[in-house]
Amino acid sequence: MAWIYLAIAGALEIVRAFSMKQSDGFTRLGPSLVTLVAAFASFALLALSMKSLPLGTAYTIWTGIGAVGAFVVGIAVLGEQASAMRIFAAVLIVSGLVLMKLSSPA
Repeated sequence: MAWIYLAIAGALEIVRAFSMKQSDGFTRLGPSLVTLVAAFASFALLALSMKSLPLGTAYTIWTGIGAVGAFVVGIAVLGEQASAMRIFAAVLIVSGLVLMKLSSPA
C-alpha cells in the first residue's frame, strides 16, 4: 500500500502545483482552496507511505513525480516551451526515479 499512497501523493503534488499557478498568487479563492487541500492530502499520503518506505526513497519519488508531472502539465495545458534540453532533463529525472525504486528494499 505504501507505493500506492506515494503514487497518489505524487499525483496530488501535480494538482497542487497546477492549482497554485491558477490561483494567481492566492488571489483566486477556488484554485487557492484546491491548492491547500491538495497540499494537505499529498503530505498526509506521503507521511503514510513513509511508515514503511525509506525517507530518501519516498521523498525523492514524491518530489520527482510532482516535478515531472508539473513539467508535463505546463507543456500540455499551459503551452510552456518543450525544448530538447528540458525534455532531456525530465528524462534524467524519471531515470533517477526508476533507479531509486529499483534500489529500494521495500
